[in-house]
Amino acid sequence: MSNGASSPLILEVEGIHTFIGEFHILQGVTVEVPRGSITVLLGRNGAGKTTTLRSIMGLNAPRTGEIRFDGQRLNGLRAHQIAQRGIGYVPEKRIIFRDLTVAQNLQIAERQKGDLDRKADLIFGLFPDLKRLIDLPGGHLSGGQQQMLAIARALVPDNTLLLIDEPSEGLAPVLIEQMMDAIHQLSAHTTVLLVEQNFQVASRLAERYVIIEEGASVHAGRMEDLVHDDELIRTYLGVA
Repeated sequence: MSNGASSPLILEVEGIHTFIGEFHILQGVTVEVPRGSITVLLGRNGAGKTTTLRSIMGLNAPRTGEIRFDGQRLNGLRAHQIAQRGIGYVPEKRIIFRDLTVAQNLQIAERQKGDLDRKADLIFGLFPDLKRLIDLPGGHLSGGQQQMLAIARALVPDNTLLLIDEPSEGLAPVLIEQMMDAIHQLSAHTTVLLVEQNFQVASRLAERYVIIEEGASVHAGRMEDLVHDDELIRTYLGVA
C-alpha cells in the first residue's frame, strides 16, 4: 500500500467492478495517476469512462476492487466524505446553478469560509472572463464560460486532485484552446484526471493515458508513445 505523500501516485484504482442496477458497467478498471500529472481516460462512447470517475467519487460505488487516494482507502466512503479528502469533481454537461451569479456559484463551493478569497487570484488568472462577469447569472453565460465556471468551482477548496469529465465537449475551437490552456496552467497547482473524447485535445493535454474498452482498462502508458501508435489508436479509439 502507498504511504501518502511519499508515493509518486496520488490515486490508485485497482480492478474495480461497478454495477448500476443490474448492469455490470465496470468489469476490471485499473488506473494509476502520478502526482502532479495530467492523466486522461480514453475510449469509445459508453466504454465506462464517466462511470470510472463517478466510482472514484463514490457516486457509483464499486462492489469490488480498491480505490486509494494519497495512500488512504476510499472504498465505503460517501461522496461528500471523498470530496472532503481533497478531490474535486467537474461532471459533464456543465452543471452550475443557472439562477445564481458567478460569485454565488463560487461562494457555494467554499469548504471553509474564506476559500474563495484565498483562491481568487488563481481562479481569475485562469479564467479572466469570470471576473468580468462576476455579477451575471450562470444561465446567462456562454457554454464555454459555463464550463470555465464549473472548473473554477472545483478550484475554490484546497483540492489536490481534480476529476474533469469532457471539458471540451460542445465548445467552439477557440474556446477549446482557452480551456486547454487553463487546464495546463492549473495542473501546476493540482493533479488532473480527465475524460476527453477529442483525441487531439487529449494528446496535447495529457502526459499519461488509460484506455477503457467495454468496462475494462486495456492499455495504459505515456501519451507521447500513444500518439505514434496508429494501430492502437485505430483499434480502441476508432481515430484515423
